[in-house]
Amino acid sequence: MASFASTGDLSEKRISFAEIGRDLYAFTAEGDPNSGIIIGDDGVIVVDAQATPVMAGLVIERVRQVTDKPIKYVVLSHYHAVRVLGATAYGANEILASEACRAMIAERGQEDWASEYQRFPRLFRAAESIPGLTWPSLTFRQHMTLYLGKRRVDLCQLGRAHTAGDIVAYVPDANVVFSGDIVEYKSACYCGDAHFTDWPTTLERLAGLRADALVPGRGDALVGPERVAEAVALTRDFLCDTFEPVKRGVARGASLKDCFEQACASMRPKYAAWPIFEHCQPFNIARAYDEAQGIDTPRVWTAERDRAMWTELQG
Repeated sequence: MASFASTGDLSEKRISFAEIGRDLYAFTAEGDPNSGIIIGDDGVIVVDAQATPVMAGLVIERVRQVTDKPIKYVVLSHYHAVRVLGATAYGANEILASEACRAMIAERGQEDWASEYQRFPRLFRAAESIPGLTWPSLTFRQHMTLYLGKRRVDLCQLGRAHTAGDIVAYVPDANVVFSGDIVEYKSACYCGDAHFTDWPTTLERLAGLRADALVPGRGDALVGPERVAEAVALTRDFLCDTFEPVKRGVARGASLKDCFEQACASMRPKYAAWPIFEHCQPFNIARAYDEAQGIDTPRVWTAERDRAMWTELQG
């Protein structure tokens, strides 16, 4: 049987820190979770915190290479542990998220942390440095505007997608979007807590911003409208290629294992080389199977549920 999830992925990734607009940066690492940096007149926003305070320190090192302004805000694009548990390292004035994100932390944050750490321990370097769950200090519904001096940053909840609480950060003066995991670039989408039916519509709303650059949740930063559009289209294709065969399988009464095998067989020629594809697929197909049966709210993943599902599908 294959190694559980990404427990066998021990290779360190090369970090890149690229300016994608005026005083806007992307912290990327070859398919590992990205962070975004927005520098304004009087402070800095970090979008997505990394998984541990020690790993957040790698982001802070890069920030300090380009500015000595204080990090005023940490923005959480959604609730997943790899995005939020490093937040305390920044010493920010406020930690911001959607109300739905905070509710999901309360409902399933501890279970998600245990589950993710078991799945992908490399992403939780120095896990002992995590002080506990990250709780947003400010939340909002739909839209919130921050100002760093004269620089405006819009936080927008465009719809359900990767989770029910996803937000994007948009910088109008540069026409740049930080999308979190709503968009991935040549990296598999994790859909274990997704809303397959809603996600394409959310992508359409994001595409309507016609951004000149975008930092996805995983994969390279994208500069130029053509590359942004490519990433949106690739994300949409991945979702469709995952969900449609599962819907057909459910309609004919196929088992979860049958749906998993058929969907993976059809997807591997196109996606097998993408980071975390094999890691994501069992969780993706399990969620797709539930949604195709009418289960609207994703079931909570626990360490125990993870292992049982993996054994069923991989055995």
